[in-house]
Amino acid sequence: MDEQSTDWRRQFADEARSERPDLALLCLLVGTEADPSLGQDGIDTAEIELDRLAGMLPYGLAGARAWAAALGELLGEQHDFRGGAADYQRLESSLLHEVLRHRRGLPILLSVVWIEVARRAGAPVYGVALPGHFVVGFGDPAGPRDEQVLADPFGGGRLLSGEDAGALVAGATGAPFDPAMLVPADPLEIILRVLNNIRAWAAARPERTDVQLWAVELALLLPAHPAQLRYEHAQLLVERGDFMRGAVEMEEYAEVVATVDPATAETVRGRARSARAMLN
Repeated sequence: MDEQSTDWRRQFADEARSERPDLALLCLLVGTEADPSLGQDGIDTAEIELDRLAGMLPYGLAGARAWAAALGELLGEQHDFRGGAADYQRLESSLLHEVLRHRRGLPILLSVVWIEVARRAGAPVYGVALPGHFVVGFGDPAGPRDEQVLADPFGGGRLLSGEDAGALVAGATGAPFDPAMLVPADPLEIILRVLNNIRAWAAARPERTDVQLWAVELALLLPAHPAQLRYEHAQLLVERGDFMRGAVEMEEYAEVVATVDPATAETVRGRARSARAMLN
């Protein structure tokens, strides 16, 4: 890893641990891993574009429905931000600077565009992490349900009823809809989900373990992350030929899980021994 990459990661870790993490900046720092040429100029360009779009919203908007309609008109209609099936096959669909450039992306990245544009304009906006399909909410999430509005940026900004939200969840996961799914997602939950999408994209492409590795390493910099990521990181190191580091990390993970799952710990220790044997 070069010095510049180390600096970006340090900035990512610092921002993730700040009192109010900046969602747009975290997403753009993810972009520096995928596109080392992005640099500070590219980050600044993306931030300026978000500011420009926010400045195009009408003044004097009031009420959740008015905000949702205005964002739909601006981003969905005028600027044609939306998504389609092909976007799930492209790494660029998970990178904010690319989504701003091409106006195509996954539901969560299109939602980040909506959230960041709306937030800059003063809208009462928040992300909603529905299972399998991220959307955007407007209004007071603690207020009456009938005063909140959901919009689907992936669908160009179409407004969603409760039944529509349930259909999205059922279509993506087969699970029943629960109103508790409508709670706002905080920036760190959103960025972890973005990184999970990138990991899943790379895991389906064995030749892109490089992408899977940096996505795991960024996730490990977040204040809270699944312990299983440490084992995934160790496995990737071994797969990429770094047998000693991989073995050490497997042994450290085994110590963590030994008290709650001795059988898994012993399996992991066996894999660590196998990794060390690859050095002989």
